[in-house]
Amino acid sequence: MSRNPNSRRWRFTPLDAAILAALAGGFAYVIFKAATGLNYHWNWEVIPQFLMRYDETSGSWKPGLLTLGLLTTVRLSLWSGLLAMILGVFIGLFRVSPILFKRQIGGVYVGLIRNTPPLVLIFVFYFFIGDQIMTLLGVEEAVYGLSEGARHVLGWFFGPMNRFPRFLSALITLALFEAAYIAEIVRAGIRSVEEGQWEAAASTGMTRGQTLRNVILPQALQRMLPALAGQFISIVKDSAIVSVISIEELTFQAQQLMTTTYRSFEIWTLVLVMYFLLTFLCSLIVRKLELTLNR
Repeated sequence: MSRNPNSRRWRFTPLDAAILAALAGGFAYVIFKAATGLNYHWNWEVIPQFLMRYDETSGSWKPGLLTLGLLTTVRLSLWSGLLAMILGVFIGLFRVSPILFKRQIGGVYVGLIRNTPPLVLIFVFYFFIGDQIMTLLGVEEAVYGLSEGARHVLGWFFGPMNRFPRFLSALITLALFEAAYIAEIVRAGIRSVEEGQWEAAASTGMTRGQTLRNVILPQALQRMLPALAGQFISIVKDSAIVSVISIEELTFQAQQLMTTTYRSFEIWTLVLVMYFLLTFLCSLIVRKLELTLNR
């Protein structure tokens, strides 16, 4: 009887202990040399105020600049990931369409995004969307026309509403960029389903749309899920690039603090840890989801 590979229990072997000890020793050596060998005066005492600070005016604790930046990064990643997923699925379906015109639209979009430097795309998309589309749609006027209660509720989802037009521009920019990669994941997932599945569905009288919805996509989704989850983690990391267009996410806040405090090593070390914890948490959730689907 064959055993399910997912049922194997992980064992901590002496080799694992040796590798772990070597890594810990190497890390400790780097920390020791950084603390004693560099011509730099470390000062970690100034760092906690960037995470949480006591506001004497209100008499309560408030999130610091890095915490606010982290929250903006999370909001930006979630919303742009959701929008990129919707757009990427449509483009991915275009890529496998039997209609030549749709395949060409999908191919041009993916080719344009994947063969252009992301920083250039960010500037082009942001200034076009921010300066032209947002003005045309009257987003800023609409935000200022909201009631105080509506602005407070929307602020939980999108951050401070006085910065909403810029946040929305960055969100759309990031989503347009990431959708090209999600489209390729969707295309590969659909292509991975055996041709016999299409033929069997067609023999029962299903149309192409019914076959996609009821037969192909449910199977393809399970195969795409690890790659899609990995792409979402990439969105979290790629969100740092919008710091160049002054979106106040984690990297931008770190740059501002570094300019005013000159605590470069402490700030960037903390930002590194914050990004790692955020993406590592996403990885654990993805792993849990994969195990659940494989049962």
